[in-house]
Amino acid sequence: MTPTFALLAILGTLTLGAMSPGPSFVLVARTAVARSRRAGLAAALGMGVGGAVFCGLALMGLIALLASVAWLYALLKIAGAFYLFYLAVMIWRGAGRPLAIQGDEAGEGRPRRGRAFAVGLMTQLSNPKTAIVYSGIFAALLPPSPPAWMVLALPPLIFSIEAGWYAIVALLFSADRPRRAYLNGKRWIDRAAGTAMGLLGVKLALEAARAS
Repeated sequence: MTPTFALLAILGTLTLGAMSPGPSFVLVARTAVARSRRAGLAAALGMGVGGAVFCGLALMGLIALLASVAWLYALLKIAGAFYLFYLAVMIWRGAGRPLAIQGDEAGEGRPRRGRAFAVGLMTQLSNPKTAIVYSGIFAALLPPSPPAWMVLALPPLIFSIEAGWYAIVALLFSADRPRRAYLNGKRWIDRAAGTAMGLLGVKLALEAARAS
């Protein structure tokens, strides 16, 4: 397999992985529909940075080391599960609160966009299973001695995939129709989103218990 073909195979596989529903999708969609398009795009940017971080760690071999230390991997999964539980509780508690959505044309403060970015980044980094997936894909598809251009190209390309997909999610869910639907059913939509986050946390915690 040539380096170029291997790179395309890696990017195609990771694109499909990014598009699969999970806590990142729930977080970006809810941020875009409940707050603003800019906040959703900031969260998408956080997802992209998180993906690039995982890529860099995988290329350095640190994730392979993590996978070989079962107790540390389980500990990180438990930490990720608690973070998802925290998000679930925050979303559930806010389900009954009225919401006034600011239009993007009115502008949104940098601190709010910064918080959306930070939450997106932490949500991406909260699931160490994603990091192991990166490592497994690299182990299967990277050439034994990848050229330097390929190693340098992977982090920004993966950033583009992750940030690009979640930017699409943010743009779709920040449109007028999804926002009106959200406002009409905010209580139940937030509870559904909180429940989804909680269940994903339970799944991560159970995986940690089986791995320990």
